[in-house]
Amino acid sequence: MRRGQGPLLEALWDRRLLLISGKGGVGKSTLSAAIARAAVRAGRTVLLAELTPGLEGPSMLGPLVGAREPGPEVTQVEPGLSFVRLAAPSGHRRFLQDVLPLRLMADAAMRSRALRRFLEAGPALWEMGVMYHLLDLVRHTGKDGGFAHPLCVVDLPATGHALALASLPRSLLTVLPGGPIGRAVREGFGLLQDTRQTAVLLATLPEPLPVSEALQLEGEMRELGLPLAAALLNRMPDNPFPEPHSRAALDTLLAAHGPHEGSRALARLDVARSSHVRLSAGLSAPVLCLPERPATGPALVEQLAEALSPARARQRAGGTS
Repeated sequence: MRRGQGPLLEALWDRRLLLISGKGGVGKSTLSAAIARAAVRAGRTVLLAELTPGLEGPSMLGPLVGAREPGPEVTQVEPGLSFVRLAAPSGHRRFLQDVLPLRLMADAAMRSRALRRFLEAGPALWEMGVMYHLLDLVRHTGKDGGFAHPLCVVDLPATGHALALASLPRSLLTVLPGGPIGRAVREGFGLLQDTRQTAVLLATLPEPLPVSEALQLEGEMRELGLPLAAALLNRMPDNPFPEPHSRAALDTLLAAHGPHEGSRALARLDVARSSHVRLSAGLSAPVLCLPERPATGPALVEQLAEALSPARARQRAGGTS
């Protein structure tokens, strides 16, 4: 872990909600899983949530943490870590259970095909269902009166979902400004904008196009009031020549003896470093670098969680003092 990242991560673990956003193909699901595991290592109780347009397809995130048969109900993966797939129908059902006098009435309403079609097709009602599902999980308390899910890490696999959730009040409140729906939307949006409770982490890669997309997305998020806490620069290649004089000596050698097999790797490293500089200069938030590793799947999640874990958490895990 790079110097200065530890205090920032400790502050993130104290939030109630971490949203992982960004363009497709930058490793958001892997990063979401790694962040959740790093938070568990730091002593937090974590709910890892996956937001997808529907539940018909397989979960991309669940297998990365060993979640079996992941669905819209919270399931425990291991002590300190649970998993859920956010679903609009679950949010609609929970909303009806809260506003109707009897739970049976809510269940009967959700069995109505006409109502389900309306909730699925109505303007912004899909987003409202997802938001209410998330809101219900965040505010849920256990038998001891404390929050059942003190920290929720949410993987937003498509950029549009984060923006759609944040712009929900503008569209839905113009149609339904008052009543229980209006109150629920305002409560959910208040949570998304509260910097004390919520942080958005913007995932990207150390390449020109992903960095350009990340900078554009950061501007859109700022307009919607989403609190960007940090950017996650994923797959940052290791620099074997951190000192300027060592790299200068290598460049002199290559110039004298012609191209080398490592020239392409050096060129890629230069692109990554310049992308890092550009991202850091263009963002109003710090940049956390995640190392490039040859592993995939759960093994990669563990390695990135290790990189994200503060030193004392790693020492506790290894049994050292």
